[in-house]
Amino acid sequence: NRSVKASQRISAAFLGLLEQQFPIKDQHPVRLRSASQFADRLNVHVNHLNRAIKETLNKTTTQVISERILQEAKVLLRHNNLSVAEIAYVLGFAEATHFNNFFRKHTQVSPTKFRTG
Repeated sequence: NRSVKASQRISAAFLGLLEQQFPIKDQHPVRLRSASQFADRLNVHVNHLNRAIKETLNKTTTQVISERILQEAKVLLRHNNLSVAEIAYVLGFAEATHFNNFFRKHTQVSPTKFRTG
């Protein structure tokens, strides 16, 4: 079916763009963090992107982005000497507290506790 193929193409392009941002190199912050930013880059309406992601991955676009940022955060915390504030910056958080809240919400522990635990 044509719409499924279109959704798969959009999802694949989205995932490609998402992955291009990782691993973090040279302390350049993640640029694309929201569904609308990805939709702009893919030249599709954000609702179209959201529908395609939901249809193919059975998650929201925001969930997919958050999971990937969280995965990278864990790698950086465990295998890097960057401070929590520096990690927050390279992952595109305006404030370290926003990163702390995001991390705690998804893992139930603070970034510092995760790093030392």
